[in-house]
Amino acid sequence: MSLQDVGVDDEVDEVGSTLEANAIEKARTYARLADVWAIADDSGLEVDFLGGAPGPFTKRYAGENASDEERVRHLLAKMEGVPWEQRGARFRCVIAISEPNGELRLCEGSCPGIIATEPKGLGGFGFDPIFFLPDLTCTMAELTLDEKNRISHRARAAQVALATLQELTTLGNG
Repeated sequence: MSLQDVGVDDEVDEVGSTLEANAIEKARTYARLADVWAIADDSGLEVDFLGGAPGPFTKRYAGENASDEERVRHLLAKMEGVPWEQRGARFRCVIAISEPNGELRLCEGSCPGIIATEPKGLGGFGFDPIFFLPDLTCTMAELTLDEKNRISHRARAAQVALATLQELTTLGNG
């Protein structure tokens, strides 16, 4: 069911300083408002050289209304001159599953990579054109949608969430 299906039209702002905080706030708020279990997520790019930035600020990294292209240029400028071996990064997704009383479970998935020195590929969105996957020797933007959906941070977090939900329903808590 969607939020509209349960009569919730409130929007929760992502103002937390971590991906976990944003996912938790959204899941708990929606579960309380709808009086049903709720699932919410937050995801972002974490760059080692930048101390984990942009993290929960990924979408606003180059400014509130920046385009994907502007965000990519901004990050590449921050990484200019950084050696390849120091360009490690990961896409990370946190899914929160909340009961109406606020009790919750967290599920996480990540996809490791390296920040490339220039964009490559036409697929995906956001930082995909500069997110190089060493094992696949291409950027995330060079993958097909099916390939991306198999290996992405969101896919990995969703697999953990599915297992968690199956466990909860088996235990009679769902």
